[in-house]
Amino acid sequence: MTPNQAPDGHDEPHAGGLGTRLNWLRAAVLGANDGVVSTAGLVVGVAGATGSRSALLTAGLAGLLAGSMSMAAGEYVSVSTQRDSEKAALATERRELRDDPEAELVELTALLEGKGLSHPLAREAARQLTERDALRAHAEVELGIDPDGLTDPWHAAGASFLAFTAGALLPLLAIALPPSAYRLLVTVVAVLVALTVTGWWSARLGGAPAVPAVLRNAGGGALAMGVTYAAGTLLGAAGV
Repeated sequence: MTPNQAPDGHDEPHAGGLGTRLNWLRAAVLGANDGVVSTAGLVVGVAGATGSRSALLTAGLAGLLAGSMSMAAGEYVSVSTQRDSEKAALATERRELRDDPEAELVELTALLEGKGLSHPLAREAARQLTERDALRAHAEVELGIDPDGLTDPWHAAGASFLAFTAGALLPLLAIALPPSAYRLLVTVVAVLVALTVTGWWSARLGGAPAVPAVLRNAGGGALAMGVTYAAGTLLGAAGV
């Protein structure tokens, strides 16, 4: 039976791979949520100052592009830094395995003992793991890194860009498409529904209670729209 296979012969998802997929999905939900809130606050604020459809579209598109590019650039830099650190750690581990394999075997044995195995069992497990793939064994047990699963910064940047854009399109379309008399109402309702959904999903993915997460998410979005609308209204009345 392989390490990732259930007793009945069916493959089970690797814990690390599952955790990575959940992290990606959680990041996508949060990115979409950011797109909804930031763009909604922007277009509602502009709506408080002017009813011009072209002004609303211009502001919304500018916010969408600026936000999505900022998210993508930030994610690219962050993931690139993490990837460089992981590659450096793997290079160090590879050198240590080449220069002093016995000391690395002792170290792996101690790490497995720290996870609850007896010394004889830990020693045998360390020996077998080292014979199979020494670098992978040390990377996963000692460093918590999957050597074949390093995150691609371009993928991360693209995912952040798409998630933010998808979220930002909702308030942009909601404020621009309806007749002027219903723009604000349609936008507020659409945004609150979207924030309810993303709040529920983020809680579900994190294993947290859904109701507090939904209330925080929708409440924060409502507050952001209220503040920006009031600011826009005041600035519009002042002729700024």
